[in-house]
Amino acid sequence: MPSQQRPSWAPLTEEQLQERRIVNVRSETVDDTTATDIPGHYGPQQDDSWDLQRFTDQLKVEFHQNKPHDATFSLIGVDASIANAYRRLLMSEVPTLAIEDVFIFDNTSIIQDEVLAHRLGLIPLAGGEEGLRWMQWYKKPPPKDDFAAQAAWEAEEGDSIASVPNDTNTVVITLDVTCRWATQDQDGRDGKKLAKEGSIDPTEKYVNSNVYAHQLKFEPEGKQKDYFSGENAIRPVNPDILIAKLRPGQRIHLRCHCIKGVGSDHAKFSPVATASYRLLPHINITKPILGADAKMFARCFPRGVIGLEDDPQSGQKKAVVVNPMKDTVSRECLRYDEFKDKVKLGRIRDHFIFSVESSGQFESDVLFIDSIRLLKAKAQRFKRHLAELEEGR
Repeated sequence: MPSQQRPSWAPLTEEQLQERRIVNVRSETVDDTTATDIPGHYGPQQDDSWDLQRFTDQLKVEFHQNKPHDATFSLIGVDASIANAYRRLLMSEVPTLAIEDVFIFDNTSIIQDEVLAHRLGLIPLAGGEEGLRWMQWYKKPPPKDDFAAQAAWEAEEGDSIASVPNDTNTVVITLDVTCRWATQDQDGRDGKKLAKEGSIDPTEKYVNSNVYAHQLKFEPEGKQKDYFSGENAIRPVNPDILIAKLRPGQRIHLRCHCIKGVGSDHAKFSPVATASYRLLPHINITKPILGADAKMFARCFPRGVIGLEDDPQSGQKKAVVVNPMKDTVSRECLRYDEFKDKVKLGRIRDHFIFSVESSGQFESDVLFIDSIRLLKAKAQRFKRHLAELEEGR
């Protein structure tokens, strides 16, 4: 065996381990997509067993943008299964407040009751963070026509306070809007003329021609006054969400019960408008790309990915990688024969660029921390169940 070749039983070098982190993107295929965070993946001589200290040293979280409703950060050093767990927890497991029951007293608009209730349920609500965490879960009883479920419910819950709407598990919001002519007072009698002569703009001809989310009124009950007052009051995240359109004589009068829930039950409880991740692009220029080819090569990528710098050896401009995070891995450069042997494209399998856009109840970075707490609680629960199984043997 030649001395420069590595024996099959020898452990991998650090350089070879770094190469294993790359998912290779070729002109027609994507190679090396198999996960590597598995004991025994590198062979019997390679110590790749899971180690807490090594995991702690490799794990990094780097924020690129941290706005209240829009955060972008890199999660480095974890397997895809862990990253995907955080994404699913953000969408489906973090509890939020939303309208669950709508009691309609009067609706003479052209929107049907069930459509109106659905539109109200999808309005994201905000309030004091301490109060939202203080609120308890409301256990909704099963439908009355499901007799078997009703019997099981009564036997299990009985007169449990969690199954009865109260100030600890239910928030009440009301809406009472009537449209009238702009030349009428609140009681319907003729008053001061507000609209311009010949105006066809409904907002000038009528009062309350549009029903907006800011017209929803929060009615605190009991201890809710201590948690939801002033700036912490329950309110729509966006006050200008259009609920319905009315014309003179039409009215919407209703009462809403809001409860805590999770996105796995209904999308209205999801705290994020979107939660996604992508792998960090990897661009490896194996041979120098100079002169006119360098400018052409830079145009194959989004602006800011490839830069040009002076090459002291050739005296020409040379293409260099500036910011691979902006790349979309379009493979455009692989279409040209002059670049095929000079560049390798890929993605780093353990570098996840997360994008979390909050719907408004909680800030985006807080939501990610909540997802970590939830995953930790699930792991502890699973550990307890394993211990109980061991004791039961």
